[in-house]
Amino acid sequence: MENFSFQNTTKIIFGRGTQHQVGAECRHHARKVLLHFGGQSIKKSGLYDQVVASLIDAGVEFVELGGVQPNPRLALVHKGVELCRAEGVELILAVGGGSVIDSAKAIAMGVPYEGDVWDFYSYKTEPKTALPVATVLTIPAAGSESSDSSVITKEEGWRKNGFTHKVQTPVFSILNPELAFTLPKYQVACGAADIMSHLMERYFTNARPVELTDALIEATLRTMIRNVPKVLANMQDYDAWAEVMWSGCVAHNNLLDTGRIGDWASHGIEHELSAMYDVAHGAGLAVVFPAWMRHVYRQDTNRFVRFAVEVWGLRNDYWNPEATALAGVQALQDFWVSIGMPRNLAELGASPEKIDQMATLATGGDRWTLGNFRKLGQADVAAILRGAV
Repeated sequence: MENFSFQNTTKIIFGRGTQHQVGAECRHHARKVLLHFGGQSIKKSGLYDQVVASLIDAGVEFVELGGVQPNPRLALVHKGVELCRAEGVELILAVGGGSVIDSAKAIAMGVPYEGDVWDFYSYKTEPKTALPVATVLTIPAAGSESSDSSVITKEEGWRKNGFTHKVQTPVFSILNPELAFTLPKYQVACGAADIMSHLMERYFTNARPVELTDALIEATLRTMIRNVPKVLANMQDYDAWAEVMWSGCVAHNNLLDTGRIGDWASHGIEHELSAMYDVAHGAGLAVVFPAWMRHVYRQDTNRFVRFAVEVWGLRNDYWNPEATALAGVQALQDFWVSIGMPRNLAELGASPEKIDQMATLATGGDRWTLGNFRKLGQADVAAILRGAV
């Protein structure tokens, strides 16, 4: 087990009706907040009115900024920074999914910073401070509600970069599974692929031994495998939704990183896909991850065998461990396809003609590598993407 330092300061408020507590919770941190959200869905569902009523009842002033898109844009972040400075905002309240929360985190870091917030995402510097961020989660997927990371897309050159720093960790997050009841099923499936990918990025590690976190990750993956089909069969199954929503939070709050060195190559490759084609992050991961697995499984065939046996319940072929390992990869891909995810680049709407360009961008023309389980250069990334055609 590797040395580690674990600290997660997000207060989780979980359960039915908890969105009505948002005003009182905000009042502990701020007198005026930015209410940040995406499109009209929170207004159609009535959540917007509930949040506003709670803020007013608690005596919390607010200004609002909607319009967050999937793969959140830097231009809206800049607009949010200017609005918060002009209005004296003291906290960013994100009501939505991972894209809204990531946008809120970027705004929070940008307000006290004298330069361009993109400096953080281009790794030129680190923030010294940020406004506090709070969330009301509507889409279980990204895990951003209790993580210290965010991802922003810069329209100029269509660069999609992630950034991790403790100042981004939300002060509190409200998780009510009822708020996910009206999600489109495709969005549910994308979220499931995202959650499972967060778990697998941590699972495939060269650290030894990591018995406890191995078992925790395997259990969380099995929970997803059991409950996502239940949710898709009955979108108002509160208990199944609760398991999925809590799994998504635990998958990315860094508890399951402890003592491990995660990989994260698949996320790096997918970021090029979603930056270039603006596809849903979970859908891109559903295409990339199995291709990555088939490219690297010989790095540690036994770990892939364990994945097949402990996560998917497959029989271990002791005389042919490679067959067992590959059967586990196939089980993952078949599961994702069964819930509505794409199998290949064509189904994602991505052109094979852009593969070399994406591989070049992902590795800076071979100036850096991706991943830790096995270091990947430009040729590896291109081979993985071709394996997903």
